[in-house]
Amino acid sequence: MPIEFRKKPGIVAYLTAGDPDLATTRDIALAAIDNGADVIELGVPFSDPLADGPVIQRASERSVAQGTTLTDVLGIAKELRAARPACGLVLFSYLNPVVRMGMKTFCAKAAEAGADGVLLTDMIVEEGGEYLEAMHVHKLAPIFLAAPTSPDARLKAIAAASQGFVYAISRVGITGTQQNVAGDAAELVSRLRKFTKLPIAVGFGISNAEHVKAVGEFADAAIIGSALVALIEKSDPAEAPAAVGRFIAGLRG
Repeated sequence: MPIEFRKKPGIVAYLTAGDPDLATTRDIALAAIDNGADVIELGVPFSDPLADGPVIQRASERSVAQGTTLTDVLGIAKELRAARPACGLVLFSYLNPVVRMGMKTFCAKAAEAGADGVLLTDMIVEEGGEYLEAMHVHKLAPIFLAAPTSPDARLKAIAAASQGFVYAISRVGITGTQQNVAGDAAELVSRLRKFTKLPIAVGFGISNAEHVKAVGEFADAAIIGSALVALIEKSDPAEAPAAVGRFIAGLRG
C-alpha cells in the first residue's frame, strides 16, 4: 500500500510503543489517526537509542522495563491496521531488534501485520542490500534518513533506495523539540527534490502548529515525535489518548 498524505502538509506521528503500556499506545495511535495524522510511526523500544534525545530515551527505557518486545509492537501494528485500514503505518526501529529476529522473518511478519513501511535508524543505504531485498519481497517501503551533511551522491543513493517517503532530518544532532525549524531543512529538501518524486517528510524538532506550517512551505509532511512523547509522559494514561487527539487536531492551525 502506498503511503499517502491526504492534506499538505501531511502529519506523521511518532509513538514509542509500550509507553505507558501497549493498550494505551494503541488507543493513542487511534486518537492520532482520527484527529488528522496521516501516518503512525510505531517506535520499537530499544535499550540504547543513540539517535534520540532524552524524551524518547526515557520513553524507550520505560517500555523496555515493562518487557515490550518487537513481537509486541508487531501485534499493535496488526490491531491498528484492522481498526484503521486506510492509515499509513511505519515500523520505526533500531537495527538490533530486527537482526535478533532475523531480517527475512521480520519483513515477513511486518507485512503480515499490515505495515506499509519500515525505518531502521541505523541502517545505512550503503549496507542495505539484504534488507532491501527482503523488504521488496514483502512489498514493504524502506524509508531512509537524509541529513543536511550528506553530499549529493549520498542523497541520490538514499532517494533511489527509498519508497513511501524520504525522511529529511531538519538538523544535525538528536531528536528533540526546538524553537524554530532549522534553515538547513529547506535546503536539504530542495537538494533531495533533484533526485526523487517521492514525498519528503521533515522531522527532528517539529513540535507545534507554527513549525508544521513552516514545513508545509517546502516539504510534503511534518514528523512529530518528541513533543508527542513528552505530552504522553506528563499525561495520566487514561487521559493520554484524548490529549494526543487534541494536540494533533491543533497542528494545522
